[in-house]
Amino acid sequence: MIRRFRGNQQRVFFRINERIYAPNLRVLDSEGKQIGLLSRFEALSKAKEQGLDLVEIAPKANPPVAKIIDYNKFLYQMEKKKREEKKKTKSSETKEIRLGPFMDDHDLQVAIRRGREFLGDNNKIRLVVKFIGRQIVHPEFGRETLNKVVAALSDISKVERDPHFEGKQLITMLSPERKKVKQDEEEKDQEIGVQKV
Repeated sequence: MIRRFRGNQQRVFFRINERIYAPNLRVLDSEGKQIGLLSRFEALSKAKEQGLDLVEIAPKANPPVAKIIDYNKFLYQMEKKKREEKKKTKSSETKEIRLGPFMDDHDLQVAIRRGREFLGDNNKIRLVVKFIGRQIVHPEFGRETLNKVVAALSDISKVERDPHFEGKQLITMLSPERKKVKQDEEEKDQEIGVQKV
C-alpha cells in the first residue's frame, strides 16, 4: 500500500501477520525460495513456528506474495537496496578549479591533473581565474592562464561556456567529451590486461 505525503514523498507500508487479508498466498522463505501456495492461516502458523513474521511483499499479484522473515530485517534489506541503487546512479557534479592570473607552471600542472581526474569521473569543471587587487588591470594574463588549461584538457573535454567575467573573476565551463573519456578508459583497461599477462 502506498500513501502520498507532502513534497511527493512516497512511503511504502507492508501488511504483516494478521493484517494480511488475502485468503491464499504464494509464500517465500527468508532466503527467497518458494514454499508454495498456502492459505493465510497455514502461512501464519508456519511463520509463528519459526518465530518470524509473515510480510506481504507483492499485494497486487494474483495470488499475493508473502515472505516469512523478521520484519525489521526485511526493512533493513529494503533500505540497503535503496542505498546501493543510489550509489549506482551517480550523477555528474560540477567541480571548481581556482586559478590565478600569475600561476607558476608547476601549480598549473597540478590544476590540469586535478581537472583530468574530475573529467575522468564524468564531472563538469568550472575554471575560475580570480583577480586580486590591481591584477584586474591586466586581464590578458588571466585569459592566457585559462587558455593554457583549456588547451591541456581539450583532448578529453569540450568548452561548454566561453570565458566571461563575473565581477573580478574570469569563468569558463568544461564538460567531459564522452567518446574520448570512454576511449581512454578502454585503453587503460587494455594496458592493465597486458600488464597482468
